[in-house]
Order: sequence, then structure tokens, then C-alpha cells
Amino acid sequence: MKQDRRDSFLARVRSALPDLHPAERRLGEFVCDFPGELASYDAQELARLANVSKATVSRFVRRLDYANYDEARKHAREEQMTGSRLFLTLPSEDNPDGTLAANLTQGKANLDRTFGAIPQAEIDAVAQALLDARKAWVIGFRAAHPLADYLRWQLIQVIENIIAIPGSGETLGESLASIRPDDCVVLFGLRRRIAQTDTILDQIAASGAKLLYVTDEGVEPDRRPRWHFRCHTAASGPLFSHVSVMAVCHLIAMRAIELAGGKARARLRAIETMNDQLGEL
Repeated sequence: MKQDRRDSFLARVRSALPDLHPAERRLGEFVCDFPGELASYDAQELARLANVSKATVSRFVRRLDYANYDEARKHAREEQMTGSRLFLTLPSEDNPDGTLAANLTQGKANLDRTFGAIPQAEIDAVAQALLDARKAWVIGFRAAHPLADYLRWQLIQVIENIIAIPGSGETLGESLASIRPDDCVVLFGLRRRIAQTDTILDQIAASGAKLLYVTDEGVEPDRRPRWHFRCHTAASGPLFSHVSVMAVCHLIAMRAIELAGGKARARLRAIETMNDQLGEL
């Protein structure tokens, strides 16, 4: 079957499966379950893992319309960079203590690498821009949606006019149309990013609002936002680690409270007084 070169690596494999010979189909099913193995290993190693011959691997990649194994592996690696969980290695169940230690070590390394590239002056500039804005907007999708809600929840202690979008039942356009040059926007672009991310970036940049773009380390530095914080999210298992992203949110909120000074303390006191009167906490 002739493959569409625009298809993803996994789409090619799945569409070819019905027409493959038994050994090739066994390899195809193995690759569908563990595509990261093809991205990581050479042809001989993959053949051993899938219990097929190296010749079967060669026939298999030609069936997918790749010139050779290296071309197929390159395509798989490119798809791996998009952040599909299928391409991430599963942790071993035999050593839970080792898994815990590996995750802790990786989390600390992510923090060091993230904040090694974000100057304190930029954190302060973002916090001040949020305080000075006519309106603050926080935008997050998928895994970043709760992170956007968290940042908004922390900042509302000192910033009254702040909103996390999109809200339930709302289109994004209803909010983007309201962003003004004297606003400040925090946009999370963590993998896997939605297809409209670039369009959203363009629209916010065109509005003239100050923009912080928070991404994972796989995104190249972007010139459209005023600030681009690239957070390291590597993990030893099938889920990305967002420890560094949460730390960035925490630091921005803390600096906003500190920079707001007496105004922040007055609002915090008012909030606590209202909580006491309502008996909510």
C-alpha cells in the first residue's frame, strides 16, 4: 500500500498492518505498542526486541514507504519530539525504589536547568507587568489547563482583574477579541500543544499585549512573546514532569505579592476578613 508521506509514523504503521506478512505484522504490532523502541534502537536491536530477522525490519520499513531504516527512525524521532506518551519509556515494575529515586533526581535536574536559563529580572518583569495590566489573562490547554487555573488562583490574591481562559462552554475567540495593548497574557504551550497554538500566539502578539510564553524545553526560543520561559519536563516514565512549570508559577505569584507591597497586604487582609464573615474556611 502506498503511504501518504504527510501521515505520522504511527499512522503509516497502522494503515499497513492488514497487508503485512505474519513476521512483518508481528513487528508492526510491536512498534505500535512501543514506537519509542524504533526511535531509540538500530535495526538489529529492534529485530532482537521484536523477535524477527533484520531482513524483516528492512522489508517492514520499505512497506511503510521509507527509503531505509534510518529514514524511518528519523521520522519516529521527530514524532517523539511532539510529546506522544506512546513514545515514552515505561518504568520498570521490578524496582519501585529506583523509580522514586530516578524521578526525584530528574525533578531536581529539571528545576536546575529551567531556572539556570531564567534571570530573576525576567521573573520580576513578568510579575510587575501582571500587576500593572488593565487585565491579566492566563491561557492553558490539556495538561496546562490546571496549571493556568493554579496560577490565576494564586495571583487573584493581589490581582483583581485576572481570568483563566477558555472557560467552560466558551470559544477562545470570545476572549482573544477582548485583549488590549495594556493587558498582560500568560500562555502555556506544553506538549502536546494544540494545533492552534501558533495562531493564538500571532493573535496575542498582534494585540500588542505583553506576553509570557511558558513551554517545555522542546520549543525553540520564540520571538513573538516578550518573555519565553522554557521549562524542562523530562521524566523517567510515561508522563512529563511539570515540577519546573509549577515552580515557575509559584515564583511569579510570590514575586507579584512581594512587589505589590502594602496594596497586597491590604487585599489579603480583606480576603481573610471576608472568608471569616462567610464562614467558608
